[in-house]
Amino acid sequence: MKFTLHTTLPAQSSSESLWILVDSEQLQQNLNSYQIKDLEESIIATQFKAGFNENLALIAKIAAQPNAQILGLGKSNELKAIKLAKLAQTIIKSSQNKFKQISVDLSALPTDLHHLFALSLTQAAYGYDEFKSKKNEFVLETIDLIASQTSLNEAQLNLIHAVQSGQSYARDLGNRPGNICFPEYLADQALALAKQYPDLLKVTVLDEQQMADLGMYAFLAVSKGSDRPGRIVTLEYNANTDQAPIVFVGKGVTFDTGGISLKPGAGMDEMKFDMCGAASVLGTMQALCEAKLPIHVVGAIAAAENMPSGHATRPGDIVTTMSGQTVEILNTDAEGRLVLCDTLTYIKRFNPALVIDIATLTGACVVALGKVVSGLFTPDDELAQDLLQAGEQSLDRVWRMPVMEEYQELLDTPFADIANIGGPHGGAITAACFLERFTREYRWAHLDVAGTAWLSGAAKGATGRPVPLLMQFLANRAQTNH
Repeated sequence: MKFTLHTTLPAQSSSESLWILVDSEQLQQNLNSYQIKDLEESIIATQFKAGFNENLALIAKIAAQPNAQILGLGKSNELKAIKLAKLAQTIIKSSQNKFKQISVDLSALPTDLHHLFALSLTQAAYGYDEFKSKKNEFVLETIDLIASQTSLNEAQLNLIHAVQSGQSYARDLGNRPGNICFPEYLADQALALAKQYPDLLKVTVLDEQQMADLGMYAFLAVSKGSDRPGRIVTLEYNANTDQAPIVFVGKGVTFDTGGISLKPGAGMDEMKFDMCGAASVLGTMQALCEAKLPIHVVGAIAAAENMPSGHATRPGDIVTTMSGQTVEILNTDAEGRLVLCDTLTYIKRFNPALVIDIATLTGACVVALGKVVSGLFTPDDELAQDLLQAGEQSLDRVWRMPVMEEYQELLDTPFADIANIGGPHGGAITAACFLERFTREYRWAHLDVAGTAWLSGAAKGATGRPVPLLMQFLANRAQTNH
């Protein structure tokens, strides 16, 4: 879906439908530029108040636009950014199966919300029907945005298009089942991206023998229970740039049974989403290639399948990580930190400016923060502030959680350097503390997206978060560097 930007409705518009956003206290003023027949009578007859998300059809009442609707904002100066998604869903739901091109007049919307509203429209327009025999009839291709004044410009629209591309790709990957999307499949996806953008991406794939040669026995402790071999994949964007790269590390457990520490059967189908951290890294790399930001970035994917078998790791087993630290694996369902810790050691070879790992790591984070914000863990105050800011700008928000030395003792064990779980309390924090032990040679942040990477219930599916956050973070950094 593409956007075009206009100050007024084009005289020769090919738009098939028009939506006009209106403020409840400035209804008439918002509609002055349109000659609407019998407007006052229609408003009185329908008792239309322009309350939030209240809409009124104006069929054949605007000469140049036979299909038109007005959509209420309520009091626009009190409108919260989080409500934009509902407005976008109303417009898209009414349009995407009917029209190829629509116009949206957002002049009544505060200008500082225009960027987020456009982004919300792209997110509402996503649909997934890959395995349906009857496909969705999504025909909407173009939205003409109309605003007498706006904060939007072509550069921002290009970034929104790129984010849409990357976020939709991440959602597609997350929604694919484990029999389709397994570790080798993720590696193939990375190679396909490199083929699509040969001048921008350089991809390397490590197989299990190469991992063993490097001493990655924490990673291999997870993957060895499966008939599907694990892979570590790196994608380097702008590899020839002199600047030290930003490195994103994504957890890619393509299906998580829990291993020998088997999960309950109810809801286990959703464990196909345990690779959404890796999906967000792939989505961000695609978005980067679309946006062509002048920045050096490396994406790393730790791809494994966690299965119970005669070869699977047992609770109580002890392994040596690539860093040389030993780990007692008390729970094989705390596997994400095991594939990540070796990957976090491996990426030191890129001499990173900073590292951010993204993982559906703990149910404890969902208990703490629900499904609204992602958990942010870092000892670096400046990095935390940059991520918090990017989250607000993209409405893909994070909340900072502690990663303190006092929690580290919960990971102590008499049999190894560290245990892979820290007991019943502060589970998201002790998971972050585990990862921190492997990241002390560079700036680092951890995003626990277990609550935000997918939705359950009627709206079940991957969200593609935190692609918008990561892209906004990179855009801010690229602008600062220039």
